[in-house]
This record gives sequence, C-alpha cells and structure tokens, in this order.
Amino acid sequence: MATMVDVARRAGVSVATVSHVLNETRPVRPDTRKAVLDAIEDLGYIPNTLARSLVTARTRSIGLAVSAISNPYFTEILQGVESSALEQGYGLLIADPHDDPEHERKVVRLLHERRVDGVIVAPSAEPAGLLEYLARRKIPAVFLDRLVGDAHDQVCAENSRPVEQLVRHLAGLGHIRIGLVAGLPGLSTTTERIAGYRAGLERYGLPFRPGLLAEGHSEARGAEDAVHRLLASPEPPTAIVTANNAMTIGALRALRTAGLSVPDDLALVCFDDFSWADVFSPGLTAISQPSREVGATAVRLLLDRLENPGRPPRTVRLPCAFVHRTSCGCVAETPGRPLDQPLDQPLDQPLGQPLDQPLPGTPGRPGKDPVS
Repeated sequence: MATMVDVARRAGVSVATVSHVLNETRPVRPDTRKAVLDAIEDLGYIPNTLARSLVTARTRSIGLAVSAISNPYFTEILQGVESSALEQGYGLLIADPHDDPEHERKVVRLLHERRVDGVIVAPSAEPAGLLEYLARRKIPAVFLDRLVGDAHDQVCAENSRPVEQLVRHLAGLGHIRIGLVAGLPGLSTTTERIAGYRAGLERYGLPFRPGLLAEGHSEARGAEDAVHRLLASPEPPTAIVTANNAMTIGALRALRTAGLSVPDDLALVCFDDFSWADVFSPGLTAISQPSREVGATAVRLLLDRLENPGRPPRTVRLPCAFVHRTSCGCVAETPGRPLDQPLDQPLDQPLGQPLDQPLPGTPGRPGKDPVS
C-alpha cells in the first residue's frame, strides 16, 4: 500500500508539501499541486482521514437527521444533500429522528459524538431540546424544510402561496366548500400551509369553515381518518387539498373506501408532487417542491457557516411549481409552471367572474348535490 513518502518521492516534493495539498493547510503552487495529485492517482494512494482530522480539526463529514424512512419527500432531499456533500468532498452520516423530539436529540447527539463537522436537521414540532443542545455545544447546524425562528441558517420551499394557489384554482372552478387535510400540528410547514389555505378562501370571498379543516398528522393513516371525518360532516367538501404526499395517499384510500370517484364526485389537489403522481387515473394536480435543491442548498449553507462562523444567519426560501393534471376536474396543462409566473385566467377565475366576488354554486352532475 502506497504511503505519503511514496507520493512525495514520485512527485519530487517533501512529505510536508503532500500534507498541505491533502489537508489544504497552506497554499501550494498549481504545478506542484498537480504533481502531487497525479502521484496520488498513479500510486492509488488512499489518505488516512482519521490522521487528517487530527491536523485540520475536521472530519469532512456531515450529519443528516431527517425522517427519510417514514417520509418519501425527505428521500429526495437526502439525494440532494448527498450529491452536494460528495461534490465538496464530504461524507454523510444519516439518522432518522422519526419526528420524535426525544429521539431527535438522541440521534443528533450520536452524530455529534462521531465528530461530524456540522449537522443538517429537519426539526420536529417540539425542537426546544434540540436547539438547546446545539447552542450549548456550539454545533454548526442548518435546518431544512421546517423553520425554527430566524436565529439559525435554514432552507425550505415556499408554503403559503402555493397552497393559496391550489385553493384559488379550485374556487375558480366553482367550488365553495373546499377542505384541507393539514399536517402535524406545531410544524412551520403546517402553520404556513393552513395560512395559505385561508388566504385562498379569503381571496375568493369564501368563508373559513373550521369543519372543513381536518388534521391528517402528516401521515397516510391520519389523512385517511381525516377524509372520512370530512365526508361525514353535515356539509361535506366538494374539493379537498392535501398538505403532503403521504396524506394524499391516505385521502385516495378514504375516497375509494367511500365509493367516490376523483374528480367526478370530488376534486382532489395536493401539496407535494411525487414520481408516480402522473400514473394515477386521473393524474394528480399538485405543487412540486424543489426537494433536491433544498438538500443541496442546506449543504451550501452549512459549509459557508463552517468557513464564516460569525456571519448572520440566513433563511432561504425556494419557489415551487404548479403541476396541472386532471384530478382537479379540468384538462391538464403543461406541467411544471413556476408559481412566480403569471397564471392563465382559468387557474385564478372563470371568464367574466370578478376575482374579488364570491362565486355562485354551479350545477352538479346527475345524482349529486350542486357544488355549493
């Protein structure tokens, strides 16, 4: 097995110069650096990362704590984190906190004990213990997807405006009883998506009806129960917005159990597009989040924090895209239109209908109550 001495001899430099190239502890002339890297490649030399960490006080590793196993959305974020970290020469240690505050603190502590240079965390609904642990030990950290105030580096997709757009789209099709299956209470994503739901109703002059807002707890089973509750209410919704991909699956199960067809009996739109959403019949009208870019941005924020520990914290919000298919009850358009671009009139209002006026009910299909 080749050693640093072998590399130095092949490159015609000192062992100290090889060390500076590997550890980036001192500037090295480009031609000398190239000679060292060529020698490493020729000899198949594998640096001792443990020894390097003793020199640099860094392990070039990042800890990632997200519920990747229980939430498919985080799987895509994980891919963005991993590819960006590897591109920068960092390894990744992954732990699943299961959205449980106690387990969250435990897995972050274990990552810290393995001397990661910093952590990226999708925090739980009760992150106080985690925040205290990170602050007490001065661990560089970035939060993703869920926000925890403005005192930390964090990155997430837009939440309120995309849900508002889904509601306005449904209202523009004549629905005035629009339900929302919301996520786990306490999460910033849940709070912001509920705010978007209410803003969409207000924009169309529709009243907020507490009975049309049901908690799905961010999981399929919870959403299934929530939809059954909505359907059993005295004035059930004629359209439903689901606030994440797992809850969309639960909602579809509940509608199938109830013998209802989408969109003939009830329109359904969802926050979170996913890889098989266009395979369903009908295809699901959805908000697509920039999942991989969220992960990649989290890595960039963390590495910048490691290089500039004194800089002010930053919150980055990334735009989503409206993916128009047919579960909303209308003809699909070209998918993937960014939400920050002007939308065609049918998505905001029907022709000739003032945007600031409540919509009248539209006639129902045979055997159905009118949309009201």
